[in-house]
Amino acid sequence: MQAFDRHDHNQNRTYVTADDIVAREQNIAIAKSLASAPRLRILEYLVDKVASLSQIARGLDMPIATASMHLASLEDVGLVSSQTAPGKRGQQRIYSRLYDTVVFRLPELQSSADVDHFNIQMPVGAFVDQEVIAPCGMAGADTVIGKLDDPLLFYAPERFEAQLIWLSHGYLEYRFPNPIYERDNPKSLQLSLELCSEAAPSALDWRSDIFLEINGRRICVWAAPSDFSDKRGNLTPAWWPDWNSQYGLLKVWRVDDDGSTLDGRPVSVLTVADLNLRDKPYIAIRIGIDDDAENKGGMNIFGRSFGNHPQDIVLQIDYGPR
Repeated sequence: MQAFDRHDHNQNRTYVTADDIVAREQNIAIAKSLASAPRLRILEYLVDKVASLSQIARGLDMPIATASMHLASLEDVGLVSSQTAPGKRGQQRIYSRLYDTVVFRLPELQSSADVDHFNIQMPVGAFVDQEVIAPCGMAGADTVIGKLDDPLLFYAPERFEAQLIWLSHGYLEYRFPNPIYERDNPKSLQLSLELCSEAAPSALDWRSDIFLEINGRRICVWAAPSDFSDKRGNLTPAWWPDWNSQYGLLKVWRVDDDGSTLDGRPVSVLTVADLNLRDKPYIAIRIGIDDDAENKGGMNIFGRSFGNHPQDIVLQIDYGPR
C-alpha cells in the first residue's frame, strides 16, 4: 500500500525549511529542543545508525530515564522518529534521525509560502518493470518469498510483500504518482533508499556499480562498497541468517535548479528541469546494474523491516506555481 501526504514537512527528509509564519510555534519548539547538549549528543549518535533506547543510553553513558526524556522531546518536534521492533524481551522502540540540516529563514527573507511539498513511500516490492538476472530473490518480514534464484518470481503478486530484494544484475523500475503533472513548477526532487551490493552469500569487500535514472535520465552511478554482513541489521528479522546480507547504506539523491547531488556531493549537471516532470502522470525511477558495468556486483534493496533504516523508497518533491 502506498502512503503519501502532500503537505508533510517532517517525514523522511534530509533537510527541513521552517519559514512559514503559521509554523512559528513549531519553529520555537524545534529551537528549544535543539538548545540542549544531551539532545545534540543523541542526534550526533544517530547520524549513521538507528538504535534502541537502551543502546542510546549505554552509548552515551546516560541514564535510561534521561535518554527517554530527551528522545521524547526530539520526537515531539519531528527531529527523530521511532517504531516498534522485536527485542530480546518483547517489543522495543527503535529510533532514527530524520534530518541532516535544520534551516530557519527569518521573516524578512524570501518566503517559501508558495512552495508546496509532496512525500511518498513506495514499498520495495511495488516495481512495475524489471530485468532480473539470477542469483536473485525476495524476502518478506517473516520468510523468504517463493523459490530462490527464480526470475519468474519477480512477475508474481507476492512481490508486493517483499521487504528485501536482491539480484545479480539488471534493474527494477518504480513509478510514483506525479503531483505536478501538467500544472506546477518543480523546484527539487529527492529520493532516498537503503541498498548495498549483492554477493553469494555475502562479502564485505564487494563493489558494485549501481545506477539511478529518473524519467530516463541517468543521475549517476554509485560504487557500492560492500554486501554488509559484519553485524546484524538493527531491523533485520531474527529468522534471517547471520551470514546473509544484513543492512545497506541510506543513499540520498537530490536534483534541483543547481544540478544533481548524492549525499550532498555534486554528481551531475542535470537539473530538475531536465527531468521533464510535467510530461507524464508518473515519475519513473529505475535502479540497477548495467550489463557492461566494471563492477557488476549486484544489489540489495532494503524495505522498512530489514536493514538499519525504517523506511521504504522515499520520493520528495518541492514545487510551486509557474
